[in-house]
Amino acid sequence: MTTTAPSHSESGVAERPLTILVGAFGDPGHAFPAIALGKALVARGPRVAVQTWSKWREHVEAEGMSFHAAPEYQVFPTRERALKPYEAVVRASAETRPIVADLRPDAVVSDILTLAPALAAELEGRPWATLVPHLFPPPADGVPPFGMGAAPPRGRLGATGWRALAPLMNLALERGRSELNETRRRIGLPPLEHTHGGISHDLCMIATFPQLEYPRRWPPRTHVIGPLVWEPPGQAVEPPPGDEPLVLVAPSTSQDPDMKLVRAAMGGLAGLPVRVLATSNRPLGAARPRVPGNARLVEWLSYSAAMPLADVVVCHGGHGTLARALACGVPVVAVPHAGDMAENGMRLQWAGAGLSLPGPLLGARSLRWVVEHVLEEPRFRRRAGELAEWSRRNDAGESAASLVERFARARAMP
Repeated sequence: MTTTAPSHSESGVAERPLTILVGAFGDPGHAFPAIALGKALVARGPRVAVQTWSKWREHVEAEGMSFHAAPEYQVFPTRERALKPYEAVVRASAETRPIVADLRPDAVVSDILTLAPALAAELEGRPWATLVPHLFPPPADGVPPFGMGAAPPRGRLGATGWRALAPLMNLALERGRSELNETRRRIGLPPLEHTHGGISHDLCMIATFPQLEYPRRWPPRTHVIGPLVWEPPGQAVEPPPGDEPLVLVAPSTSQDPDMKLVRAAMGGLAGLPVRVLATSNRPLGAARPRVPGNARLVEWLSYSAAMPLADVVVCHGGHGTLARALACGVPVVAVPHAGDMAENGMRLQWAGAGLSLPGPLLGARSLRWVVEHVLEEPRFRRRAGELAEWSRRNDAGESAASLVERFARARAMP
């Protein structure tokens, strides 16, 4: 763990350095924002420990933080292994609790889907906060249920329709509360009366653009801070030569093993006056698609180096990729594949910074048409530029680190 100079209060009295534990399981969409938060905290002075998967250990330590391995259990059930509700969380909490007991952190920050650090903190009597590395999922009055990929209502009739669905959605939320309470019972914690029990009522940070959030009444102590972006060091890749618009194809790291998006881009954009730079985000091997003359396909590239050069980014709509593109002022074509990608695509389109092409409609012709439309219509580039300017004026890492520091000091424990 790095050594830091003591910080000072407003009165000038030296304060002991804080210790913060940040926990997130290892998918890039959750681990990377956690590392970004930890990096911002280190820059302000606290000692930071990160619990995540071992594959990120080198990067965590390179950013000046101590590393603790997170349990890498199967989280979601499969046909071969039908897990009981929250089984993995019970096991992970037992492994995380000794870390919390040993570190005695001033605060624990837990990713919204990584419940073990939050539960371990509660067991050890340490304050905990939540980091939401994407859009805010809890329901709001008159707003479409999260995950449906539906647009917000335009009038009273639409809002009334969504309210009519609320009882059905409440059934799902109550089922989740029941499962979480069973988990809490098994590890020795009392039941909760509220739903979304994995979100702290003391501090919740939502790492997305406020422009992507539908208007709603926000819970107390909930802050939309902007996207927390971080990526491992990567190699800068030269795009195809020329002055034509550059289309960056950036598929999900965890979806689309058959590279349908890359193949559709190679076929649909081959005849356009554009340059195409695409990454497979996996070894190509014998599955390498045919690459036209105006394109280049690589296995890996640095998004932070490539996106500022692009005129449009084509992706599956994962929040991390979408947010980084918008932070660079680049409009997006989202082709949702799974999870919350449909929701992200609809919010992107609603915000006016790109278009969403439903996954079942993906093909060379349909992708070509959508990309052409985004390139030809200046309002998409203009809106993406407005989001980028907001991001430059509002440093998400600094905002989040400041919130965590104030939270930890307000609840300082021996």
